[in-house]
Order: sequence, then structure tokens, then C-alpha cells
Amino acid sequence: MIVRTLLDTDLYKFTTSYAYIKLFPYAMGTFSFNDRNETEYTEEFLEALKSEFNKLSRLRLTEEELEYMTRNCRFLPRVYWEWLSSFRFDPDKIDIHLDTTGRLHIEVSDFLYKVTLYEVPLLAIVSEIKNKFFGNVPDMSEILCKLSEKVELSNQHQLRFSEFGTRRRFSIDVQETVIKRLNDTAKYCTGTSNCYFAMKYGMKMMGTHPHEWFMFHGAQFGYKHANYMALENWVNVYDGDLGIALSDTYTSGIFLSNLSRKQAKLFDGVRCDSGNEFDFIDKLVARYKELGIDATTKTIVFSNALDFTKALEIQEYCKDKIRCSFGIGTNLTNDTGFAPSNIVMKLTQCKMNVNQEWRECIKLSDDEGKHTGSPEEVQACLYELRLAK
Repeated sequence: MIVRTLLDTDLYKFTTSYAYIKLFPYAMGTFSFNDRNETEYTEEFLEALKSEFNKLSRLRLTEEELEYMTRNCRFLPRVYWEWLSSFRFDPDKIDIHLDTTGRLHIEVSDFLYKVTLYEVPLLAIVSEIKNKFFGNVPDMSEILCKLSEKVELSNQHQLRFSEFGTRRRFSIDVQETVIKRLNDTAKYCTGTSNCYFAMKYGMKMMGTHPHEWFMFHGAQFGYKHANYMALENWVNVYDGDLGIALSDTYTSGIFLSNLSRKQAKLFDGVRCDSGNEFDFIDKLVARYKELGIDATTKTIVFSNALDFTKALEIQEYCKDKIRCSFGIGTNLTNDTGFAPSNIVMKLTQCKMNVNQEWRECIKLSDDEGKHTGSPEEVQACLYELRLAK
């Protein structure tokens, strides 16, 4: 069994799930899988995937896990973990098939507070089974050798980073080997996004909110108001906790223009997940200055497919301008010599209640060619935000 506990996922899945329960308990959504490499899969692979997905229904939050999460997540009330104790993954809600060209399709629809919990485990399972079917066998000694170089770079330059690699890990065993070594040797590893490994190794859990939170607000309240309302609603739930705001759901330029002085002062900083990091630093520092805020009191968390060499360059550029930290995923948990899977699951449609029509959810990006959604809706969004050429 690949995913062996409900906690084998990213913290921000739980924080977002609770925010839906608190503010939008009747809202529904669909998550859809996308393999950006357009890999061709086989029926045998599909059967192995279905078998593993079915095993998810066996997972239960244990009493020990409930007590740990209650003690270590002061921003989530015990009642949430008690509800999670009753939660079960439902394989019948996972629509999975291959099309005529062998491309993999996965969709899950349910209430948003439940369906958001499917994303990370499903991606981790696809990644691990794909490696097995392609005959990829990791060399742990080589992985640890490369990891030692990264840790040495971090220790030498006081490079603060957290491990963000659950969804596209090579396997759970590779991720655990990496996390254990980081916990033993990396002085500036600030934690992991994976709640299970945080519990097992006594590390800090890291994470705030995902793109889906803004995509939901964009679909329901309009793209012009999405960033502002998403941040306001986050504050309504968490009252200043979990204060790193995601900046690029509808491009960072739109985010910065929407960022109010109150939000800029209240949030500890922002997460940069696409685009040119150096340009973003300049624009964010300028925006803080415009709002009368000392940027050196704020933090940027960079999380866009980083390696340690690039992170070091970014850190040097941030010096005396703004604080920085790094969320590093694939470069830690899937740096095995084999090409990592370029797979995602995104919120593709939502509705506020069962009686409402479905509305498409889209995401723009600061990276060329990475907008997600139908061309028509992407164009409508670009037009509404006055980004269309």
C-alpha cells in the first residue's frame, strides 16, 4: 500500500478543507488530472492504479494522529480532526480511464471540503506506480550523495528551505529516506509539508493555501475580485495565522495591484510559484514601499521547481531587500536520474451548492504556456483583467 495514512499529504490540504467547511460547507468541486508530458499508459497500469485507489478507503485517522494534529496545529480546532476521523476516501467518486490514445484521465467530484483531500494522495500514487511500470529503480546511495551536496550548500550559506515533495515523489520510501537525512543533517531545513513525516520525525509542518482557493473565488465572485476576496476570507477563518499569501493564480501583476495595505501589513509575506523570481522580488519590494511597509520585515517563499543552486542565487538577490525561504519538492524527493512525472490535479469546476450551475475554474500563470482551463474561459479571464493582447 503506497499511501498508508490520512496524514500522508500536505498541510495546506487540511487548512483549505477546514476553510471550505467554515465558509462554504455546501460548495462542490471537481478535481481533474493532467499529465503535461502526455504519457501513454497501458491497461495493466490502469488496473494497478485502480487497485491502489481502492485501498485508500481503508485509511482511518488514528487516535494518536488526532491528538498529534490537535496539539501541533493550533489554527485548526479539534472538531476538524474529529470530523476527519469519520472521513473515508470513496473510490466510487474517482472516475478513472484511458482514452483511445492511452492518455490517463482522472476526475473526482464531491463537496469541496472533501474532494480537496484527494489531490495529493492520487498524484503520489500515480507517480510511484508509473516508476514501477517503467522499471525505474532508484539508487539510494546516489540519491543520498546528491542530497549531501545540497545540504552542504544550505548549511554553508544558511539557506532556509522546507521539503515540499509529496505529490511528485519518486516513491514514499525515497521521500522518507530524504526527509530522515534532512532531519539529521540539514541545519536550515525548516520543516516539511507532509504531516505524516512531520509527526514521525518531529519536524514542523509547513503550508498555507493552494491555487484552488483563489480559483474557487475567481469562479464564484469574478476574476477582478478573486485575490482580494480569497485573502479576506482566509483572514476570516484564520485570523492572521497561516500568513503566506499565494501570488500567481491570476498572474502576480494582478495580485500586486489588488493587494491592499491592510492585507500587505497583515500577511507575513507571499509565495512565488511561477515566473521570473528576480523580477517578482523587485515588483513586490516596490509594492511594499508604495504601501509604506518595510519589505525587510516580510518574507517571500519561493516554490517554483527550484534546485539549491538557483535558490542560492535568489537568496543573494534578496539580501538587504526582503527575507526569503524556499519550498523545494521534486528536486529533493525525485532527483533519481529518471525524469520526474510532470503531473498535476487542478480544480476544474465548482458550484456554491447543488442547485447552482457548474462554473469553470481556471488558473493563469506567470510561466508561458502554463495557463489551465479551456481556451475560451482563459481568454475571458484575460479580457476581464485587461491582460488580453
